Amino acid sequence: MAATPGHSTAHGIGDTFRHSYSKDKAQLVRRLARIEGQVRGIARMIEREEYCVDILQQTAALRAAVDSLAILVLEDHVQGCVRTAAAHGEADRYVDEVVDVVRRTLGRPVRGGSRG
Repeated sequence: MAATPGHSTAHGIGDTFRHSYSKDKAQLVRRLARIEGQVRGIARMIEREEYCVDILQQTAALRAAVDSLAILVLEDHVQGCVRTAAAHGEADRYVDEVVDVVRRTLGRPVRGGSRG
C-alpha cells in the first residue's frame, strides 16, 4: 500500500503515529465549540433582522476565529507531522502538501507538479 500524507503509515512509524494536534485536542475542541456558538449567534441576529454592519462584524470575528484554529493545526502539523516525515526521508511530499493547503486557504491556485 502506498503511503500518502495524512495517513499514519506515511510517517514510517505505522499504527503508533499520533497526529501532532493530539496534545492540543481539548483546546481545539473548546475553540470549535466557541466557533459553533458564534455561528448560532449570527443565525439569531439574522432571524431578528439585526443591523447588517453588526452581522458583518460578527462574520469577521467568526472568520478570525476559524483562521486562528487553522493556524494552530497548521503549526502542529509542521512541527510534528512534517518534522517526523523529514526524519523518515519524506519531507518533500509533506512540504508540498502544506504549501498547497496554505495556497488554497489564501484563495490562490495550487501549483501542479513538484517544486523540487
